[in-house]
Amino acid sequence: MARTADPARREELLDRIVDYLAERGLSTLSMRPLAEHLGKSTRVLTHHFEDKEELLSATMRRLDERHRAWLRSLPGWDGSDSVGTIVRRTWEFQLREENLPIARLIHEIEGLAAGGRLAGLVPELLADRSAFVASLLRDRGVPERDALRISTLVNSAYTGLQLDVLTTGERERVDEALHQLADLVDEWVEAAAR
Repeated sequence: MARTADPARREELLDRIVDYLAERGLSTLSMRPLAEHLGKSTRVLTHHFEDKEELLSATMRRLDERHRAWLRSLPGWDGSDSVGTIVRRTWEFQLREENLPIARLIHEIEGLAAGGRLAGLVPELLADRSAFVASLLRDRGVPERDALRISTLVNSAYTGLQLDVLTTGERERVDEALHQLADLVDEWVEAAAR
């Protein structure tokens, strides 16, 4: 009789896989080198994940869980700070040198998903991000009809600005644009919440 996978060990394994992918990238992922890096056999991976597609799906869910948990832990998420302030804090955190590998991994996932190269996977990391930020806006009194629209605008602009700074290295110019976006978000939230 096959043993069932231990959820705590699986979560620990997923955290290590996220870190591995942040370091090496997703597009060249292969089970054997991954297992070797983890000091495990491919059999251990197949014990926890039926196939590479399930491993990728679970890894993206774990990356999303980690990212959302971090966002919820930000000072001010509870409503004591403006959404623009949270946008600025997120920007500073994600662009710290030690956090760039995760930011780059997220953008790689976005690119692969946009190119249809994730074997039909639509990661929650991408698909639900507007709904996640919309919940923050609703908590600040923004009506549902406006929350999703504003969230979509903010997420798309933020992603574009982050790609700009990662590809050009022009931090000062892009920081100015990010601060203007954060100011606009606060104006939109104030106007919509009236």
